[in-house]
Amino acid sequence: MIEDVKKLIEQTIIDNNYILDDVLYIKEDGNYFLRVIIDKNGTIDVDDCVVVSKLINPILDEHEDLFDESYILDVCSKEKGSV
Repeated sequence: MIEDVKKLIEQTIIDNNYILDDVLYIKEDGNYFLRVIIDKNGTIDVDDCVVVSKLINPILDEHEDLFDESYILDVCSKEKGSV
């Protein structure tokens, strides 16, 4: 499932000058999170995470059958994702 997600979103992320560092599907406090960890040349800020979220959300919505459970899309920087 994670590899499928990576294949779906990676080119869009690259085309917009970001790097897809990792994708995680985890459960925290009873909620499922699809955590997309991004990087770029320079510093990632909240605006970058919002941009990437808006880019990939429609793609993921088209392939909602990849997941059995509802999830929260969390686009974050490499630093947050590694905590």
